[in-house]
Amino acid sequence: MMIFNLQSCKQDPKAEVVEEETIPVPVIKTSSNDNLNISILIDLSDRINPKKYPSPAMEFYLRDIGYLESVAKSFEWHVLNKKVIKINDKIQVFIDPEPSDQSLNRKIGQLKTHFTRQNVNKDSILKVPEKYGNISRLIYNSAIEDNHYVGSNIWGFFKNKVDDYCIDEGYRNILVILTDGYIYHKDAKMEQGNRTSYIIPQSIKMNGLNKSDWQKRMDEKDFGFIVPEKDLSNLEVLVLGINPVKGSPYEEDVIRTYWRKWFDEMKVKNYEVKQADLPTHMDKIIQDFILKK
Repeated sequence: MMIFNLQSCKQDPKAEVVEEETIPVPVIKTSSNDNLNISILIDLSDRINPKKYPSPAMEFYLRDIGYLESVAKSFEWHVLNKKVIKINDKIQVFIDPEPSDQSLNRKIGQLKTHFTRQNVNKDSILKVPEKYGNISRLIYNSAIEDNHYVGSNIWGFFKNKVDDYCIDEGYRNILVILTDGYIYHKDAKMEQGNRTSYIIPQSIKMNGLNKSDWQKRMDEKDFGFIVPEKDLSNLEVLVLGINPVKGSPYEEDVIRTYWRKWFDEMKVKNYEVKQADLPTHMDKIIQDFILKK
């Protein structure tokens, strides 16, 4: 570990001064000049239902909470590695469609954090991971108790919201998506030839992509997601939690190819698509993506 000082430059009278306080943070290879704008999109479909999709090693909603804490911790480390005068960093969470529970929406709103040199202090930085862990647990527990899963409108989020919500000039814009890789929402089901706004196990099987020649068939028939007219060259995307149905050896490759093809066609600057795993294993992947790219 190295010891970093969180302190302002004396020539800036507006910056809050935190003198003679040292905070131990890990050594990271990130540029202190980068302003981070991290958005997290949570898929609250029935994939998180522990009764429908039990996982003895760790329930999938608990894995999500671990991923959220890792993202928040990486954000914390990034801010701690900057001089106060240079701090201008954001982190926030989205759910689409929005929950009908107004109190839950207020909780989600509490996760929206913007540190600047005017408002930053040591305590507020160090509270971010804990806040993300506690509030995300409330979000998942509420969704599971409600037991009314309407899917996740990830495709619609990219079509209608990603530009306005997740991309700001002067920032390194990162979108983290927590999902099993399948996309479906009842109000955003569209088809254009062999392109769709959704991917579900039934469509993979129906399109004959559950066999060894799936890649050839996918290329020849141009299966994939409908591509909104987007230039997302100022966005990086990390997809976590890919979890194909059991018994189909090609399902995960098909899901990954759908996502990669989609990101390439929207000109996403940098992306990774990772399978579901325990948070202890995913922690380094998340840190590397956020802090070392």
